[in-house]
Parts: sequence; C-alpha cells; structure tokens
Amino acid sequence: MIDFNNQTNLEINLEEFEKIAKFITDKEFELIVVDNKTIQELNKEYRNIDKPTDVLSFPLDVACEHMPIGSIIISADKVIEKANELGHSKADEFKLLLIHGLLHLTGYDHEIDNGEMREKEEEIIKKFNLPDSLIVRTES
Repeated sequence: MIDFNNQTNLEINLEEFEKIAKFITDKEFELIVVDNKTIQELNKEYRNIDKPTDVLSFPLDVACEHMPIGSIIISADKVIEKANELGHSKADEFKLLLIHGLLHLTGYDHEIDNGEMREKEEEIIKKFNLPDSLIVRTES
C-alpha cells in the first residue's frame, strides 16, 4: 500500500503508519522522506517558495483503480525539529504529517475549504490517540 523511500537516517516503523493510512484510504501512494535541503528545492520548484517545509503532497490526477493516488514527501529535519519544539515523539510528528499529506491526496485542501480538512485531521488524531498538541497545531 505504501511505496516507501527513506533517504535519511530517521528511523521509521512503517507498520505504525500503515494503520493510519488504511483508515484514510485503501489506495496505494508513495511516501518519501528527505532532508530540508531536498524539500526546499522541491518547494521552490513546485510552489515557488524558497524555504524548507514539513510536508508536500503531489496528488495524481489519473482516476484509475490500480494507480497510486500520489506522492507525499516529508522532511525528516522538520519532523525532528517540531517534535523537539512541541515535546512529543518523532513518530507522532511523522503521523501528523502523514495524515496531513494523505488528506491532500484524497481531495482535502485547507487553503480553500471551510475547515473540513482540519475537522478530519482532528478526528484522525483523536482516533489514533495522538497528543492534543497536534490538534491545537492543526487549528492554526
């Protein structure tokens, strides 16, 4: 279900994340973990924003049953930075970014909706017993 490519030293237990992914979608997707330098280059190329970000999502526009729904790219550096800043685990931070990225791949867009994506994030965060600090952050 997850085509996984970790280009960093961040230790990731994929089984933990597959449960969340299966809750959101039964479709296959690509998950790539990179450093800040790489995600900054991608952010500049595809969003014209020349700074690193925590997560990028690239939905595929092809509606085919057996095709992946897109790619999620997560910055390991941002995972570590935010986990330390907010006082929760790197795994929990990674889960939040995975949730956020997957919601984008499945059609949610917090930049144009009326809070539906934030509500869905909160529902998933609560379902998987993630720290409340993650819910508060999704509201800003």
